[in-house]
Amino acid sequence: MSDLFVDNPQSAGFENQNGSDPRQRAWMEVSAQAIENNARALRRILDPGCALMAVVKADGYGHGAETVARAAICGGATSLGVATLQEGIELRRAGLELPVLVLGNLIQAEELRACLHWQLMPTLSSMREALLCQNLASGSGRRFSVQLKLDTGMTRLGCDWQDGGRLTQAIQQLDQLMLRGVYSHLALADGGPSGEAERITRLQQERFVAVTRSHRSANLQLHLANSAGTLRDRSLHHDQVRVGLALYGHTPSEHLNQSVCLEPAMAVKARVSLIRDVPAGVGVSYGHRFITSRPSRLAVVGIGYADGVSRCLSGQIVVLHAGQRLPQVGAITMDQLMVDATDHPTLDVGDVVTLLGSDGDAVIPPQDWAELSDSIPWEVLCSFKHRLPRLVV
Repeated sequence: MSDLFVDNPQSAGFENQNGSDPRQRAWMEVSAQAIENNARALRRILDPGCALMAVVKADGYGHGAETVARAAICGGATSLGVATLQEGIELRRAGLELPVLVLGNLIQAEELRACLHWQLMPTLSSMREALLCQNLASGSGRRFSVQLKLDTGMTRLGCDWQDGGRLTQAIQQLDQLMLRGVYSHLALADGGPSGEAERITRLQQERFVAVTRSHRSANLQLHLANSAGTLRDRSLHHDQVRVGLALYGHTPSEHLNQSVCLEPAMAVKARVSLIRDVPAGVGVSYGHRFITSRPSRLAVVGIGYADGVSRCLSGQIVVLHAGQRLPQVGAITMDQLMVDATDHPTLDVGDVVTLLGSDGDAVIPPQDWAELSDSIPWEVLCSFKHRLPRLVV
């Protein structure tokens, strides 16, 4: 049996029964072992009483939510975080039974009823949702597990932190609700170790502690730290940490790299579909942004912006083959991109090139693409479309 299989083959656009190889054109390789190892490494920097939540929203940051969840659980994660109701339902349908927190705000009774049915924990930002949950639970014969979010400085979801104590008490008095957690989210924890980032992070920590210090109990988990907070300072850990980016093998910023040893879990690969020799002075791809300055050997690679390789990276990135870097040239198109293989005569049709990940000693991390496109690694990882099969290695 092959050591590769497709995570969620229908959503990946690959049907095993047709006998085709998902590596014909372009694909992603996801290392479940790397994710498990990262979870274990993160657990080692936590106090024994601090739990690890694996954030698997956005289809596990593009890696495949079910694959990531199972690997993270093997590595010591005790709960899962998603952004939407549907993401939570998909985990339940996959047979995952750990606590699942829906990090987004659910405001419709129908959504919250589904949350109750699938035993997912909604995030509450106001008494309005709490009362909706109370009414739904009253008619169901079961209690509803929920978590309250405080806005301590992110200015996004959550109640005003100054109302947090009052809301915590009010929710705990609703007989059909079980308040399982109170949490907040850090806005600048990935910033430098001093200055504004440190000041705001400390302020958020102080506000969070001011609200929650009188609500510690065995049944209530207090959590504040994302990946950046987890790696930044142990005092931010509280009862649980919510780890996303670090679980996938990347740190939110360079100064946090020494906190723990992480393994990148994703590689993006594609095949060369055509090689052509052209003279000097030939325009390449849409708009002729690139014109050959010498007789050139150009390779067409079967991946493009419809797969998640942003067009704004045109002419800026490289691909790897046999440990060597080959420059991408011309505008990236919907389904293909071109590579200058003039200095790499061994590259041939059918060969595999690596766009993200490692080949020999050479590595291209998502941070490289993020810097070139004025973006962030999170966006790079989440950008790959489902027509790229996810092969779990």
